[in-house]
Amino acid sequence: MPRRRAVPPLGLVLTLVLGLTACGGGGGHGGPGAAGVGDPYFPRSGNGGYDVTHYGLTLAWEPRGNRLTGTAEITARAGQDLDAFHLDLLGMDVTDVTVQGRRARWSRSGQELTVRPRDGLPEGRTFRTAVRYAGSPRTITDPDGSEEGWLPTADGALGLGEPTGSMAWFPGDHHPADKAAYDVRITVPEGLTAVSNGELTSTTTVNGRTTYVWHTAEPMASYVATLAIGRYTVTRSATRRGLPVYTAVDPTEAKDAGKVLAGLPGIVDWEEDTFGPYPFSSTGAIVDRPGDAGYALETQNRPVFPGAPDTGTLVHELAHQWFGDSVTPKSWRDMWLNEGFATYAEWLWQEEHGGDTADEIFRALYRGDYREPADNAQVWAFPPADPPDAAHISDPPVYYRGAMVLHTIRELVGDAAFRRIVRGWAARYRHRNADTADFTAYVEKAAPDRDFGPVWDDWLHGAGRPRRP
Repeated sequence: MPRRRAVPPLGLVLTLVLGLTACGGGGGHGGPGAAGVGDPYFPRSGNGGYDVTHYGLTLAWEPRGNRLTGTAEITARAGQDLDAFHLDLLGMDVTDVTVQGRRARWSRSGQELTVRPRDGLPEGRTFRTAVRYAGSPRTITDPDGSEEGWLPTADGALGLGEPTGSMAWFPGDHHPADKAAYDVRITVPEGLTAVSNGELTSTTTVNGRTTYVWHTAEPMASYVATLAIGRYTVTRSATRRGLPVYTAVDPTEAKDAGKVLAGLPGIVDWEEDTFGPYPFSSTGAIVDRPGDAGYALETQNRPVFPGAPDTGTLVHELAHQWFGDSVTPKSWRDMWLNEGFATYAEWLWQEEHGGDTADEIFRALYRGDYREPADNAQVWAFPPADPPDAAHISDPPVYYRGAMVLHTIRELVGDAAFRRIVRGWAARYRHRNADTADFTAYVEKAAPDRDFGPVWDDWLHGAGRPRRP
């Protein structure tokens, strides 16, 4: 899609609109919000003391120097009396910060941008902050060695955020426990396309630059926010139920990707039949070149793929729209609730489309002769609900043994009850956060006549390979 010139300023004015509404409390004196939420694997991620409800990002990208500038607005509510609060931002140059339109003091240390407004923010009040910044965003190397944040590509750039990369291109409360709505206005050179989450509401070209405006109404965790800039072939279609489908494919991948993406509407229809109503206002995909990112990612509304995906990967990432994007983990310890469900979705798809049954896959994994992962012994390295550290939250036990937990539940309760549990879980926590304790409590309440103790003790939390009953 062509880009045209928009009107964003040449400096990235991140106006964190933590919008001021009179809501309780008097003014005055409070303490600083925490510099992190105490996540067991990423303790500095996120921030305490407030809850974001909306991000408004106005961005401009220049290929020369890979330079990003713009304005972002965030709306949030104080959860305590605040005389200071933190934002996560790694890299970039901050030039100015205001709170409620008045210049505020600020300082930086690592990923922490500490803001001290002139007036205290009482508990219960929403407040507005503006941060101006610009620079070349960083590529971040994760504890497991993968790269995220801002990835330069052959013809543009790609913003990816799991688990912490979004702080490379906009400041905010970057932990999955704080979800918000988004508006992203991005200006790029004409001839390029800029794709983000949600719905494309306008495209305007002025003086050789194109501005794309994207709106995400449903709550979104920052780690599934994305911004893809490049030369894409855009296709629009719809599912059987009328859900809009928007795909953006690098022309070098168009032939192979087109064959797989033609099946995307049918996959979403099947997943709605299996998991319940689709949780967002549109779906789709972004396909870049294989070298642009080293992995597929379940970015909200339209997952990102490094090259044309196979059908199983497409099923997996679309299933994340329910499990991970809508029902979002409270902490990174709960990743198995994302990956176990998405992996089991692949098994169910195979079972219902002429492939191996879920039980055959389960038994092959248990024996150690399934075709993936390459080393089946990795499945038993640690319990899916208890990764040993941040470097292992995306390891095989989280995916495969997480799916095996779901299969053991299915064996215990039967197919009909299992389908009710899966659909009910997606409905109960739709657009909310949940953790492992929430899931086990939900399952036990849904099937009170079953004993889930061995499932939780042996398959979810137990070390090593459990004995089959």
